[in-house]
Amino acid sequence: MKKESKWYGRHRHDPVVVLTLIFVVLKAARFISWSWLWVLSPIWLTFLFFAAIFSAILVGGRIAKGKW
Repeated sequence: MKKESKWYGRHRHDPVVVLTLIFVVLKAARFISWSWLWVLSPIWLTFLFFAAIFSAILVGGRIAKGKW
């Protein structure tokens, strides 16, 4: 039996990927003169955001257990 996908006909786009692609296209077309660091910033800012949350959870857990 063939299993049907729930996503048939629906496309979900990650806002970080879409924003990064927009910035790359604008940079390649020379509409913006930002450095590549800022063009790719949606990727690394997302990484930093989740790393900060993960670190806060780890530190909070250690504090709650009394190991710090």
